[in-house]
Amino acid sequence: MATLVLGITAAAVGCHKQSPLTAQQAEGQMLFNERCAHCHLENDLNLKPAPPDIRGALTRGALPDGAPATDLEVRRIVLNGKNKMPSFSGRFTEPQMEALLAFLHTS
Repeated sequence: MATLVLGITAAAVGCHKQSPLTAQQAEGQMLFNERCAHCHLENDLNLKPAPPDIRGALTRGALPDGAPATDLEVRRIVLNGKNKMPSFSGRFTEPQMEALLAFLHTS
């Protein structure tokens, strides 16, 4: 019986892909959903090619365009814009930018 309980517990734990988000990461997720998902997930402007899904971008070695996946590079792109992406300078406070970056470190 104990083996069955351990097996079920292990299976249930294995179902959770990631641990819960911290408060900062959750705020970043909210900001992403409000300000970024519009293009990066939904592409409701029907951009061609569609902007890449950047969730978890900072968990990989490189961004979709091959640039290094660093906080500094993502911050630069968000604040300056790139290609079809407009500048978001002045639209994020420093704590909001930190929260967005913290979320992008999750996958």
